[in-house]
Amino acid sequence: MSHLPRRCRQYLERKKHDFSEAYEGGIAAVIIDGWVLPEGKYDHDSVSILLLIPDGYNDASPDMFHVFPWIRLQGQSTYPTGADVSCEYQGREWQRWSRHWTDWRSGIDGMAAWLTKVRHALDVAS
Repeated sequence: MSHLPRRCRQYLERKKHDFSEAYEGGIAAVIIDGWVLPEGKYDHDSVSILLLIPDGYNDASPDMFHVFPWIRLQGQSTYPTGADVSCEYQGREWQRWSRHWTDWRSGIDGMAAWLTKVRHALDVAS
């Protein structure tokens, strides 16, 4: 059973993301494997992205995203700002990226907007 609106699922398929939907402990999610990180910025080249689907999505704004494995900025021993808390889901300890988007357009924005926000957060992290 899908917890995503059809247009969000179709967007992921069109963009050829390697994704799966999950449901655990009453929480629906999308997991995208093989997400390529900005070159030379992190201590890994790619990660899996976990998007926890809020109740009422896509009217309800998403909040945060998670990556696995945990990543650090290249050449630093600390995690990026707001990315140092653990979240367990599907048997993995994910790195939570605390990002709160106030510009979400209820009923209009979807997976394309959410992933644009994820990409931007990863691009500008410090």
